[in-house]
Amino acid sequence: MTKKPEILIIYTGGTIGMIKDYESNALKAFDFDHLYENIPELNQLGCYIETISFENPIDSSNMNINYWVDIIEIIEQNYDKKDGFVVLTGSDTMSYTSSAISFMVENLDKPIIFTGSQLPIGDLRTDAKENLITAIQIASARDKKGLPIVTEVGLYFEYKLYRANRTTKINAEQFEAFSSPNYSAIAESGVHLKFNSNLLFKPAKNKKLIVRKKLEDNIVILKLFPSITKQVVQSILEIPNIKGVILETYGSGNAPTEKWFMDLLKKALQKGIYIVDVTQCIGGSVILGQYLTSIQLQKIGLINGKDITTESAIAKLMYLLGENISRNEFKTFFETSLRGEMS
Repeated sequence: MTKKPEILIIYTGGTIGMIKDYESNALKAFDFDHLYENIPELNQLGCYIETISFENPIDSSNMNINYWVDIIEIIEQNYDKKDGFVVLTGSDTMSYTSSAISFMVENLDKPIIFTGSQLPIGDLRTDAKENLITAIQIASARDKKGLPIVTEVGLYFEYKLYRANRTTKINAEQFEAFSSPNYSAIAESGVHLKFNSNLLFKPAKNKKLIVRKKLEDNIVILKLFPSITKQVVQSILEIPNIKGVILETYGSGNAPTEKWFMDLLKKALQKGIYIVDVTQCIGGSVILGQYLTSIQLQKIGLINGKDITTESAIAKLMYLLGENISRNEFKTFFETSLRGEMS
């Protein structure tokens, strides 16, 4: 007899963990200890579900490196005992958090599925129940050999499962809150749950899970805009102890060609600061050297972010800086896809 998958739900906070008290019309915390009572449909999934909640659930706006480590330690402590994980967190920073978790685990061979909701789980028109039920179903899905179908960090929202480190939040009000502009959904939920097997991340076989917990948060995002001043750029690049910069450029990686701008970038690079060129566009890729406005960036040695999202670039930069990689290797590592985060 096939063993039922055991799934661990990790609740960190967020809208999905709230339920409406219809007497007072106020929102209160959902009791995950009574999950089956509140969502009896879960009994049809054919898996065992356990829940762990943060002692003090947080709003996702307060998410930070320390909470990412808390999440990863819960997964690490239960990795050999559970067959899959569902992480519930607020949608506002879910792309950042799920991207970070994807870099913090190496040789993952079990699913870690992030989900949340736009409306509380007790609301009349809530999207929370469908997101939660299907996320658990994905985490417990097995192939004909009894092995997990998904072996990566995913983000499930509104009938689509995305590779987490390819996502960005695009809407604060619609149920379809997330998009993956440069990589198609790896699964879609309709009448049937359909996995796009050719898009799934394949793990290295017979390799032990490695968990990375050292992340560097002395980094900054510098978004270019027309008429950005020397004073603004200089003040950002000269922040004390800054280790890395995500430079959000125009189009396919283009930036001003003014001498003062290039000089400031060169000075930052000489100080040992890593600068990653990512596009401001929702879709598409950085192609350094395609236009005159990016040739200089290529020549001075900016890291090519290719089609990585800003959220994933932040997570990857934090991760690689924490690994103390040599300067000669850093650019190569960043420009290489490590967890399927870039093409």
